[in-house]
Amino acid sequence: MPDWQLKKHILQAAMCLLVVVAVLGAYVIWLMTWESDTLAQNPLNMRRSAAQADILRGSIFDAQGRALAQNRPDGSRSYPMGAAFAPVTGYIGEEIGSAGIEAHANRDLLGLTDDVSHLGPAAQLFQSARGDDVYLTIEGDAQQAAYDGLSGHRGAVVVLDADTGAVLAMASTPAYDPNNIEKQWPKLSKEGDGPLLNRAVQGLYPPGSTIKPLIADAALREGATDTSEVFDCTGVLDVGGGQTIRESHGEVHGKVNLQKALSESCNVTFGTLGMRLGGKKLQSAFERFGFDKDIGGEIVMTKSHLPDFANLGQGDLAQSAIGQSSLLVTPMHMALLAAAFANEGTIMKPYLVQRVVTPGGITVRETMPEKWLKDVTSTSQARLLDTYMEDVVKSGTGKAAAVSGVRVTGKTGTAENAQGKDHAWFIGSAQLPGRKIAFAIIVENSGGGGSVAAPIARKIILSLAG
Repeated sequence: MPDWQLKKHILQAAMCLLVVVAVLGAYVIWLMTWESDTLAQNPLNMRRSAAQADILRGSIFDAQGRALAQNRPDGSRSYPMGAAFAPVTGYIGEEIGSAGIEAHANRDLLGLTDDVSHLGPAAQLFQSARGDDVYLTIEGDAQQAAYDGLSGHRGAVVVLDADTGAVLAMASTPAYDPNNIEKQWPKLSKEGDGPLLNRAVQGLYPPGSTIKPLIADAALREGATDTSEVFDCTGVLDVGGGQTIRESHGEVHGKVNLQKALSESCNVTFGTLGMRLGGKKLQSAFERFGFDKDIGGEIVMTKSHLPDFANLGQGDLAQSAIGQSSLLVTPMHMALLAAAFANEGTIMKPYLVQRVVTPGGITVRETMPEKWLKDVTSTSQARLLDTYMEDVVKSGTGKAAAVSGVRVTGKTGTAENAQGKDHAWFIGSAQLPGRKIAFAIIVENSGGGGSVAAPIARKIILSLAG
């Protein structure tokens, strides 16, 4: 073979090798940049597992600095506050993985910051022997009051700072003790009551009458009624097709305006408004208040199940307007609904992690309040409905939530349940010194919201008022 042909083949081979090296280099750069976070979080990443084994996890604290999760001398995890805080802290175990803040803030608790983790194997040169501490928005007294209030029942409580979105309490029962959870796992994972389910954000329930403030807002906004219209409640509403909607316990409210209808939780009034609004306007109202949206961040919330509004008949339109039909929501979202009226039409994005602090006391990350949805209703209409909800507590179905010297608003609900006894609901807000809170409470299979759920709200308000 002539020399010139040999040189040509060598040059072609060299060019091919250069292209391969360039492609490999581009692939490595792509992995280290765009895919770095995904790979770092992948449970099959053995470097991540090795890092966890070598690093002492940071602690988790509540808003007052009380330890919720910390390390035992043998390296295992301890949860001093036990089952009451399990829906918040979650758990971590070699065989069962992790949940709650232990899962969401795993990298923080290991001290694996983004700038260091992107260095790959070289990150070990800069890695601290102990992870960062995570401080939550949870206020221990409110969390304990919520858990104690639910004692003996299945249910959930969510309490928010309406001005900031900070989650002050997130309770779910029955719960589990995260201490030694791996030993309990075979039993817990098979229990029918679902102790591993965080009902506050994963439980789906018909909202019952607690949805009526949203319907009132939609009816006023769309001109389906006004504040002066008087409805005649005979105790029964004919929705056509031989179907009727009745008031609970055979009540007859007589002549009521919108304010009185909300205070007395009149099904006839709100069923009528649902039919007047129709499917399109009802759907628009639910979407306006974010019932079709995810929250994101550390709040992993199950999406609401909304009816197919476009294809609902008159009966289902009326049923949806009183919180029944196929409508299903989470307690978290009902707390956000209450916050919308308490915060003049703005819903702040809920969050659990307030700040992350290094072992040396340096704050590396702090959460700032962020608007999730704004102008879900007008300021004037939010204030009006907030006043209506105050009347519910002053003289209506929510009197058991009243606290002397505190302005409390609310809406009770008794949601029919095809699988058993009715669920008890209460949502609302309270004006405390320096802040306003919003909350949602559900107690499964327990009867009336005014008699069962509203007293729990009172306990929580008292725990925060002091």
